[in-house]
Amino acid sequence: MARVEPRLARNRRHSRVRAKVIGTASRPRLCLFRSLDHIYAQVIDDSKGHTLASASTLEPEIKGEAQGKAKTAEAEMVGSLVAKRTLDKGISQVVFDRGGYKYHGRVKALAEAARQAGLKF
Repeated sequence: MARVEPRLARNRRHSRVRAKVIGTASRPRLCLFRSLDHIYAQVIDDSKGHTLASASTLEPEIKGEAQGKAKTAEAEMVGSLVAKRTLDKGISQVVFDRGGYKYHGRVKALAEAARQAGLKF
């Protein structure tokens, strides 16, 4: 039996998720990308193709605080920051696009932190 390449498996899961999850102006899509070292989150209105808010571990606000912390703690910081920026734009409801990643670890930490900060999904 052939080994399934993890990146291909994630891309397949992601395409299945994206077939169902669509962001609108009233309820945009909270999309995330997880690399080995960093995590990125954006709130996207798919009807216009515009990014409304974003946050990542590369930003100076988070980079300074995150020094020496675990990756899940960094993901929590990104989740609360993207939620704050989204709420400042007057958007309180989003749909969550986990990007084909399993809802576990850093992905779950980001989602829970965004919910705690006031986003509804």
